Amino acid sequence: MPELPDILVYLEALETRILAQTLERVRIASPFLLRSFEPSVDEVRGKTVRELRRLGKRIAIGLDGDLWLVLHLMIAGRLHWKPAGAKLSGKYQLAGFDFPNGTLLLSEAGAKRRAALYIVAGEAALADHDRGGINVLSATTVEFAAALQRENHTVKRALTDPRLFSGIGNAYSDEILHRARLSPLAHTQKLSSKEVARLQAATKESLVEWTQRIRGEAGGGFPEGVTAFRPEMAVHGKYRQPCPVCGAPVQRIRYADNETNYCPGCQTGGRIFADRSLSRLLKDDWPGHLDELE
Repeated sequence: MPELPDILVYLEALETRILAQTLERVRIASPFLLRSFEPSVDEVRGKTVRELRRLGKRIAIGLDGDLWLVLHLMIAGRLHWKPAGAKLSGKYQLAGFDFPNGTLLLSEAGAKRRAALYIVAGEAALADHDRGGINVLSATTVEFAAALQRENHTVKRALTDPRLFSGIGNAYSDEILHRARLSPLAHTQKLSSKEVARLQAATKESLVEWTQRIRGEAGGGFPEGVTAFRPEMAVHGKYRQPCPVCGAPVQRIRYADNETNYCPGCQTGGRIFADRSLSRLLKDDWPGHLDELE
């Protein structure tokens, strides 16, 4: 799922291409994409783009008359900038937004249709799409600690809760926790002030670093390489691969469709947490510590 760094770079690319441009037409190929009914698609035709905003992991495009297009890319949704009038071809291209200088295409890989487009009118309706999490890039130490410890959850869950923190998902939370040297299952209200400070620093550093990296990869062009799995990542998507810091094999905790990756050497004092997909099978043979791995 595109997260804060990806969304920021998307917005930068869109600003140079569609700000002050007229939205000539919206073409929707998938009936599952549009999740609102009023205002209609026809009402945004011919409107000029006046503003762009990030609402967590959503992209909001502000038009004349206080109309807004709100795009939620979910897991597999991606944006592409193509020559004006580009065709919607193939089953993965869901919508096209036509401007005089080019067409913004929305695609979504896979069979599940989770990406969503909402058309709303007014700030109040737009605010319904903001989950309320703080901007971690500008938050003070007090604001960060208050959001983190508002409820007693695991730190992994807290970081990815959009009501607490804006724009952080599964991928970058893994990288943040590795940099902070914190277990993903540590409870937020049991963290020391030093651990909270370390987590805040790791959060800002990781997100800024990845934003700069993705921006650099785009090289002034439109970002086409948005992905949750990058070779430069330390632990996310690196199950069983060696940690770049200590060399210990990266471990995982799987639940539903998500997977948390962590380094037992850097983050848990060697402890290996039960993985639902394997620990039930291995039972007593499940290694509980890094020293027990072959």
